[in-house]
Amino acid sequence: MTTLHHAGVCVRDMDASLRFYRDALGLTVLTDKVLNADLESLLGVSTRSVRTVFLGDAEHPDSGIVELLDLGLSGIADNAPQAGLPARGVFLLSFQVDVPAVVSRLEKMGLGGTPRTMPTPGGGLAATVTDPDGVMVELLPMGKLAVMND
Repeated sequence: MTTLHHAGVCVRDMDASLRFYRDALGLTVLTDKVLNADLESLLGVSTRSVRTVFLGDAEHPDSGIVELLDLGLSGIADNAPQAGLPARGVFLLSFQVDVPAVVSRLEKMGLGGTPRTMPTPGGGLAATVTDPDGVMVELLPMGKLAVMND
């Protein structure tokens, strides 16, 4: 069986990303390390120092992990953020949360942009917001999710 261990997001500003993922979404920092290494053979980019922060739920380690990466490079693929609009490649990160509470917290913190929302079949609310680097983040209600079948 193949399982997804984590998804990595290359960030421009680690503090801004931690405010979003840790402080607003409520993920827990599982690991925060600085690697003094050249990761060119693995990532295709020469590095000297890489900060890597793994976030998730310590009580449910199989629930998924987000890795925030600061490669210590100011100009790496420094395209303008896409404001959460669909693009080729990574499309979105999806989290099960208390959607109204997280949307409210994001708004109070001035994060996430204007949420897009829609009702869910169970009477809840789903929303999408954007992280500080323009990655779309989907917020789904807690509980069992319906899986789409053909």
